[in-house]
Amino acid sequence: MFSGRCISITVIQRIGQQTKKCNMKKTLILFNFLLFTSCIQQATADYSKDFIVPDIKINGDEKFINFDSDYIFDQKSLHTFELKIPGSALKKIDSNPAKEEYVEGVLIFKGDTISPVGIRYKGSIGAFINCVSGKDPFKPSGKKICTKLSMKVKIDWKQREQKFYDLTKLQFHSQNNDPSQMRERLGYWLFRSMGVPAPRSVHAQLKINGTYFGLYALTEQIDGNFARHNFDESNGNLYKEVWPITQKGEPQDSKVLLKGLKTNKKNNPNLELIKRFGDLIATSDSIESRKIFSDFMNLNQMISYAVVDRAIRNDDGVLHWYTDRKESSNHNYYWYEEPNKKKIHLIPWDLDSAFENLTATNPITYIPDRWGEVSNDCKPYPYGDWKIYQRSASCDKIIKVWNSYKDEYKELQNKLRVSYVDEANNLIDEWSLQIEEATLEASRAHDDALTIKKWKRNVGIMKAQIFRMKMSLSDQ
Repeated sequence: MFSGRCISITVIQRIGQQTKKCNMKKTLILFNFLLFTSCIQQATADYSKDFIVPDIKINGDEKFINFDSDYIFDQKSLHTFELKIPGSALKKIDSNPAKEEYVEGVLIFKGDTISPVGIRYKGSIGAFINCVSGKDPFKPSGKKICTKLSMKVKIDWKQREQKFYDLTKLQFHSQNNDPSQMRERLGYWLFRSMGVPAPRSVHAQLKINGTYFGLYALTEQIDGNFARHNFDESNGNLYKEVWPITQKGEPQDSKVLLKGLKTNKKNNPNLELIKRFGDLIATSDSIESRKIFSDFMNLNQMISYAVVDRAIRNDDGVLHWYTDRKESSNHNYYWYEEPNKKKIHLIPWDLDSAFENLTATNPITYIPDRWGEVSNDCKPYPYGDWKIYQRSASCDKIIKVWNSYKDEYKELQNKLRVSYVDEANNLIDEWSLQIEEATLEASRAHDDALTIKKWKRNVGIMKAQIFRMKMSLSDQ
């Protein structure tokens, strides 16, 4: 059951809040809030069906033991997952989704049941826009008021050692801010096609307590399992959103690096590799920095990263340096180290804003600089109607040497254009057929679901963006 509830926001107050500190998500959240704010639908769930979550022992015949993660991320399949959550537990997490608190539940897939598992809602602040009852979009709070929210399922709940198709976590992304329902899946496919280590992503249907909740992007967790699937060395350090040097070009503090460490946290973690890279880059000249960069990076992989990132206008990624005019930083990426090879790999993350700026100008995320350009002599500058400040990415010493490989960049641009752009367009058609019925079913089941008309219109926009991308690559 749903009942409408209209909400509003004072624009000037929120823009003022954004300038108080360097929070790279705040203004993007504001933009999405203003863009989608209208009469939202308040969802009410049936919490009466309670049960004790069973502890089910593995008997050895389960499919999830005998197949690996390629089965889950098969691009030709649209899988359906079902979660069973006791009514009291569901009521608990629905009362405050932004708390991201785990409860116990059951996962059912292809006739197999795995129980117990941990289940929670997930997402950055922007994921909760128009989906919780709290008044402040910058501090999401309150009860759940929309049908779909991103969810995480923790297979390794209570130290379970048995994996689920070689995975320990499942991430269901709601795609609430992507009416094409294509950005994550297509963006990561392009990165991976060009040899960049990136998560796999497919569409999936999700049922909760027997109710169909809709279509999600099932996107691979970047963790130790991801490392084992993508790298020869699977025991390296994984860091989230920490840069090897500071905005002043000095070596990054070990405490900052340690805070971003996602693996090998115990027993005095060894930060030597990424620290060494930062130290050398910070003290190098332009000639030395190229050798350091090529020594520590897979050069073809890194340049391919830049080529795809710029082609799809991933303007809310590693190359957007948000700033409050004092501190500047980027986000939505990981680093992974292979300690024996002494190589560091950059991994993209969170592509829900990708492609958008190919045919429009998002007033928050848009990067006006072309690859390698510098604006305002490296001082923060306002851009767009909202005068949101940013700093040119190439003012950073790592990115400056990264974009010095002009010939290699052009060569890989041509590879992307010739080998993958047309295929991407064909995949949109293929995936649209795959998910159309699921999208239609959700629109019939829930008043706040994406309508089939709006979805088809935005798939058309996505195809126009791919055409624009191809023309841009041809003009280089």
